[in-house]
Amino acid sequence: MMNTAIENINEIPEYAYHLLRAALEKFQTNIPSLSDSQYVQAKNVADKTFALESLVLSTSEAGDTLIPESKLKQALQAVAERYNDHETYLQDLKINGLDEAVLRIALYRELVFDVVMDRVSASAAPISEVDVQLFYQLGRDRFSKPEKRKVRHILITINPDFSENNRDSASLRIHALAKKLKKNSACFGDLAIKNSECPTAIDGGGLGEVARGTLYPELDAELFSLAEGDVSSVIETEMGFHILLCEKIYKSVVVPFSRAKERIEKILEERQRKLCQKAWLQKCQQEQMPGDKKV
Repeated sequence: MMNTAIENINEIPEYAYHLLRAALEKFQTNIPSLSDSQYVQAKNVADKTFALESLVLSTSEAGDTLIPESKLKQALQAVAERYNDHETYLQDLKINGLDEAVLRIALYRELVFDVVMDRVSASAAPISEVDVQLFYQLGRDRFSKPEKRKVRHILITINPDFSENNRDSASLRIHALAKKLKKNSACFGDLAIKNSECPTAIDGGGLGEVARGTLYPELDAELFSLAEGDVSSVIETEMGFHILLCEKIYKSVVVPFSRAKERIEKILEERQRKLCQKAWLQKCQQEQMPGDKKV
């Protein structure tokens, strides 16, 4: 399939640049190394980007755009510098259906495309203070960190197949541990290492920083009712019996509007640019529909 692919590329040489770019971005490989399924995916991307570029280059805005020779040389040099030597560079171009002349055309097209799209987006409506405030108020979750608790955990499972883990034995064991912890919570980690049947036992029962809704509902409710340094009572879940230690409380933090404002402005400005570009492209497509002008 790859030989056929290169033959097809030769019909529109600069298309190879789009196909190679898609192969590199999507699969980190060149065109000949693509599997059949990868080639189909890369081609689908290249078809769209080449068609879009061709549409933009057919507009009067593109016709009025000139790329300085120095900028084109800079783009060519940036590609060549990815290779250890000039011979390897030329060979790689060849196996991907390109040569220096075709690459020059492809890069020129790309540069014109970028300039035109930047020019189009420059006419996007400015962002108002109201827009920024509204985005902040409606998207508060983006600008807040939920309360978290650093927690340790001891688990004794219930398993009727083992005498030490039948319900009565497991209950006796966990309550004995709870009694020790009531006297000295500082030994929680050691007791977890020696007794807990949770994989976290190796780390002294450490579960790390936990937000609401992370643990079983029974554990979650108990954990977020504890004060810092408190040890829970014995809690039962479908897994067995548990004891929790709330080591530290990290209160919820809300990023103030003054700090979020610049980030929001950038998000909204980029959104406006994309909307402006999309509207302009749709207009170009509608204008070309009768004649199907090609580049």
